[in-house]
Amino acid sequence: MTTAGLVLNGRRKEVFSGLLQNSWEQLRRKLQWSWPGFPSPPRGPVLVVQGPGSKEISSLLDSIFWMAAPRNRLSIEVNQCRRRNPHKLIKVKTNIDVCPERGHLKPKHVLCGCCYEKVCKETAEIGTQIGKLEGGPVKAPNVETVVLHTGEAASERAQGKRTLERDRKRPSWFTQN
Repeated sequence: MTTAGLVLNGRRKEVFSGLLQNSWEQLRRKLQWSWPGFPSPPRGPVLVVQGPGSKEISSLLDSIFWMAAPRNRLSIEVNQCRRRNPHKLIKVKTNIDVCPERGHLKPKHVLCGCCYEKVCKETAEIGTQIGKLEGGPVKAPNVETVVLHTGEAASERAQGKRTLERDRKRPSWFTQN
């Protein structure tokens, strides 16, 4: 029985020494690959540990940050196909219209730049006229103001409201009260 035990132990030693030798060869090959001139081994997940700035004691789990590393390099064609995906390209606009006043191109639901400047100028003039009528921003009444241009009469909705008369014709782009 002791002879069988020794044979069995001898077989175990041979198997264990063979595994140890294979592991040592794999480790040596991997170390050789990392030397200059040899290709590097394929990349896998990388563990990044950020050390604390001060001498504080913190747990190791608080300072671990896992980053993904690509296993293989993507080809130029694959990268270009991803970047030039039709969903990422600029869409063709179909809601373009021509401004009736100046002929500039603009979106259908938006004023063109020139018309917007004219509206801003007209409202600024009306604001200065209201400011002169009131005598300052503090003396503003609590009633709504109706703007009447030349040739317009006050409607029923203007009853009880303050009216402001302008000495010019109402522009076509300026809405009626």
